[in-house]
Amino acid sequence: NNHERKREHTTQNNTRTNDMAATATHNGAVTKRARVNMRVATCTAPVNIAVIKYWGKRDEEKILPINSSISGTLSQNELHAKTTVAASSTFQADRIWLNKKEEDIGNKRLQRCLSEIRALARKKNPEHPALDWNVHICSENNFPTAAGLASSAAGYAALVYTLAHVFDVQDQELTAIARMGSGSACRSLMGGFVRWSMGDRDDGVDSVASQVVPETHWPDMEVLILVVNAGKKGTSSTLGMGTSVKTSALIEHRAKVVVPARMAEMENALHKKDFDTFAKVTMQDSNQFHAICLDTYPPITYMNDVSRTIIAVMTRFNQHAGEIKAAYTFDAGPNAVIYARKADVAAIVALVAKYFPPTETTSSNYFRGRTTAVPSEPVPAALSDAIGIEPTPGGVQYILHTGIGAGPQVLSEQSSLLGSDGLPL
Repeated sequence: NNHERKREHTTQNNTRTNDMAATATHNGAVTKRARVNMRVATCTAPVNIAVIKYWGKRDEEKILPINSSISGTLSQNELHAKTTVAASSTFQADRIWLNKKEEDIGNKRLQRCLSEIRALARKKNPEHPALDWNVHICSENNFPTAAGLASSAAGYAALVYTLAHVFDVQDQELTAIARMGSGSACRSLMGGFVRWSMGDRDDGVDSVASQVVPETHWPDMEVLILVVNAGKKGTSSTLGMGTSVKTSALIEHRAKVVVPARMAEMENALHKKDFDTFAKVTMQDSNQFHAICLDTYPPITYMNDVSRTIIAVMTRFNQHAGEIKAAYTFDAGPNAVIYARKADVAAIVALVAKYFPPTETTSSNYFRGRTTAVPSEPVPAALSDAIGIEPTPGGVQYILHTGIGAGPQVLSEQSSLLGSDGLPL
């Protein structure tokens, strides 16, 4: 879909206004009925994977975090949420379809995003034609929902970005609105590496996202996602972080002392393209996030035995190399994300295929994204000896090879998920 993606300046042409003039034949004469206006936009938004984790809110209602965070925006060629929004004077009510299934439009976070965008539009242009129209929203992901792959971040970023184009407020500050849908969604509104500043104000006006470095800054950086379990996670992030804030004795120290120092260290490493520091801070922060989960009462365990084996394999690989080549990080789920430089990707893929080999059921689609087959170079015997771990067949369902990418994209009319009647195609 890359060639059909448009940059922001072509946006205006893509938010189409349909004048569907209904006609009827009466005694052989054609009479025009009332003109029906419809405004439609279709956009995609990326997944982001945090290197400094967001865990814990100081305000559940406004989704204000207890600490700042930084993430890498992943390329949309491999992972994205795609959303079409249509607004029309003929729609009886607001409606939403997610992955082909109609869902409850009354969802509190969804409603908040809708009302904030409408309020922003009213403020900018009180005469905007779509202000009193209902909307139909259709969204789909090209990856498993709620499997620890930041699907809600991509989904809400796509929703807010597309709504902004229908209501002509794409030039306004949108990250604070996306944050009200899903905290980390604010980071999916930009490419490269993105900072979400926690802010100090109670109204959340200063809790916004901004770019640290663009996607073109560090072209050598690649990403491997090791999907351990594509099913829904046991404890939702919202529930998990709420319990951590209430019960973890360590979380306050993390938020007040550890994260501010790491934010500075990470930003510096990104600007300098210092992979060693970037990798070390990424892994330490992931470890600490899961330590907070374990310190929560009752404890939360997102990682499983395969996740822990991945950590052991990558740690021994780095030790054997005498430098950090693979930086692992785990969000609220068992899947591993490995940040690595281009030159080291093949060796890491070979390692994963050796220690977590595909089974008969997973072998056909084991390599996805930019790597489509097992690398020709086998794992050296000395490295195998240094790792010294028994393989876990089927432990990793598939390897998705991707990289750092751009923020949301506006798509052409042909990409719409809704038909001219405003219903899913």
